[in-house]
Amino acid sequence: MTIYFASDHAGFSLRQTLLAHVQAAGHDVVDLGPAAESSVDYPDFGVKLATALQQDDAGYGIAICGSGIGISMALNRFSWVRAALVSHPLAAALARQHNDANVLALGERLIEPDLAKQCVDHFLDTEFEGGRHQRRVAKLSQIGEK
Repeated sequence: MTIYFASDHAGFSLRQTLLAHVQAAGHDVVDLGPAAESSVDYPDFGVKLATALQQDDAGYGIAICGSGIGISMALNRFSWVRAALVSHPLAAALARQHNDANVLALGERLIEPDLAKQCVDHFLDTEFEGGRHQRRVAKLSQIGEK
């Protein structure tokens, strides 16, 4: 599985930390940027991540901005993206288990790096449960089609 990373300038530092953490765990990673901490717009990097996931339906994403709110809003504009903004490892696991989230969104200004690593680990180690949750997840993709 490939993990795609994207952030804005406010998520740059945490993105670097989490990239190294995920690589050390043996996952393939793709860094979609930005390349520096100079000011950029989170929607642009949300689009990059959404596009990568459209081309790799087995991939997962990690999206980071200052609060995690803006980039998750940008990502959730795409019907194939289910981005979950979390700040606790249990929420990260439940986002996968119950909601089949394919993107974990984090806010660098709101979460400590060690807690963010725990969230990433829970997210990547948890499988979608399916069953009763499948019909609900399927409805998420249908919302934008109406």
